[in-house]
Amino acid sequence: MTVPEIRAFNRFYTNLIGALDYSRQLHAPYTLTESRVLYELAHSPRTDTADLRTELSLDSGYLSRLLTKFEKDGLIERTPSEKDTRRRSVTLTARGRETADLLDERSRDSVGSLLSTVPPADRARLTGAMRDIRAILSDARRRPPRRADVLLREPRPGDLGWIVQRNAVLYTAEYGWNTDYEGLVARIVADFAEDHDPHLERVWIAEVDGRQVGSVMCVRDEAPGTARLRLLFVEPDARGLGIGDRLVSSCVEFARGVGYREMVLWTNDVLTSARLIYLRHGFVLADERPHRSFGADLVGQDWRLDLLGTQE
Repeated sequence: MTVPEIRAFNRFYTNLIGALDYSRQLHAPYTLTESRVLYELAHSPRTDTADLRTELSLDSGYLSRLLTKFEKDGLIERTPSEKDTRRRSVTLTARGRETADLLDERSRDSVGSLLSTVPPADRARLTGAMRDIRAILSDARRRPPRRADVLLREPRPGDLGWIVQRNAVLYTAEYGWNTDYEGLVARIVADFAEDHDPHLERVWIAEVDGRQVGSVMCVRDEAPGTARLRLLFVEPDARGLGIGDRLVSSCVEFARGVGYREMVLWTNDVLTSARLIYLRHGFVLADERPHRSFGADLVGQDWRLDLLGTQE
């Protein structure tokens, strides 16, 4: 009965989310496929036509016609790829990004309305079942993740708590740190959640195949004109994909873009991989001193980056 059950579920769910009449569902003149292509262009680093075709399993002729429509509507620009001039790179215009953001917002609202009909006690069970379906079907087609599979996004509800939990678990497992560190992370995250300026402070979540695998924070330092990088970490099974480098790069670019003059951070010398990333981005060791924290003897380090005098 597995095949009929899956087909029945597919019919039920596509009807539930309005997939057959997606433009009416979102009050926008774009089909589900068109909306998905715009989403990929807005969120994925893979913007070559060939990559889009592979990622979305679309017929090349159909994708070409779809992109031509977007180009006529002023949503995209197509240029020769920087990596391979035989390929075409697709980028969203300002109008295209506004359209993608609007579709994304309306899609979230639509799902939010759907979720509001589910009793609160059943929501965790529902999302857990969805995660199980994704995991089981993904395992059946599993391939090693690639750098291009990494997505950086803003935090969603629950992500800040996840940052606290994963930091505590990972640093205990890898360095034997005690709950003092968890308390420190919890205070940093709570301060951000309760009072932050979204124009000057930000959190990035790294995601691979829908799973959180890392994060970093940019917050205001006490010193005027100074940003502080905090809580950089990457899950062990996601290391080697350049995630830490991308998180730090995003943090630095954001700080420079909003007008900070300097970025600082505090770390410990045992975190060798992170320190190598900081060095690559131009951070300079300003001070270090031994201390006893988190149940361990450590050497704390202060690093600084001149945002006005360096460009990545």
